[in-house]
Amino acid sequence: MTHPQVRPDPALGLLELYDDALPHVYGYLLARCGDAGLAEDLTAESFLAAVHAAREPGAARPSIPWLIGVARHKLADHWRRTERERRGLRLLGGEPGLTDDPWDAALDRIRAREVLGQLGAHHRAALTLRYLDGLAVPEVARHLDRSVHATEALLVRARAAFRRIYEGEEGSW
Repeated sequence: MTHPQVRPDPALGLLELYDDALPHVYGYLLARCGDAGLAEDLTAESFLAAVHAAREPGAARPSIPWLIGVARHKLADHWRRTERERRGLRLLGGEPGLTDDPWDAALDRIRAREVLGQLGAHHRAALTLRYLDGLAVPEVARHLDRSVHATEALLVRARAAFRRIYEGEEGSW
């Protein structure tokens, strides 16, 4: 009598990788969202999504770059969700105010992150994927579920919005 072969759970490879990958995934997310609590939540979501993805037929072998790709998708999902919520609040007339921290003017990098935080989630996602992650426009388009042409137009608008806010703040320092 032959017994069917039991295939090991491919998600077990994530357990072996977890301790090494966790600081990389968390650091990636924290650098892009600037909020430790949100980065922790997105890190947990990323690992949970990675378990499901690793179990799919033909899934890639889990690695740190692969996990960062999963985290990138979770961050883009978060930004899309945030933008939908903001749109809903605008329709109801209750968009939350944005806070300015005068200490952010001390370092351009911190200030740029603040300006990114003031942009709509769709602009923030496009700029982050393109310029912080260094993805080519077609890759950005794929992550944002847009055409390349629509993504190029989005990037033009996002750069203009960033510039307006950044230069507007520049004059007030």
